[in-house]
Amino acid sequence: VQLQASGGGLVQAGGSLRLSCAVSGSALDYYAIGWFRQAPGKEREGVSCISGSGGYEWHVDSVKGRFTISRDKAKNTVFLQMNSLKSEDTALYYCAADRAALNLCLAGRHAYDYWGQGTQVTVSS
Repeated sequence: VQLQASGGGLVQAGGSLRLSCAVSGSALDYYAIGWFRQAPGKEREGVSCISGSGGYEWHVDSVKGRFTISRDKAKNTVFLQMNSLKSEDTALYYCAADRAALNLCLAGRHAYDYWGQGTQVTVSS
């Protein structure tokens, strides 16, 4: 399984970005997909995830009400829509796949088996 994250960029505070995670090598049905971020000097943290079934989602408290996760099965792509961006959202964002999570998804990075390269999100205040 390979994952390709894209869509990052520079945006002003209050703006929006949509990140994409294109998955190849397997259908989305068999993997939970998670989005993680890592700011300089900080640990990589879970942001949002969606189960393989698509029926379960999770978001870290700091992004609830601002970020949404969705997927397009036809394109085998998962999206992270980020609205009302804040300077503290600035980080390198990664997507990852967990082959064991079909009906739920996990926040912890150690649960994920495959990782894409990061895409930089910079929010200017």
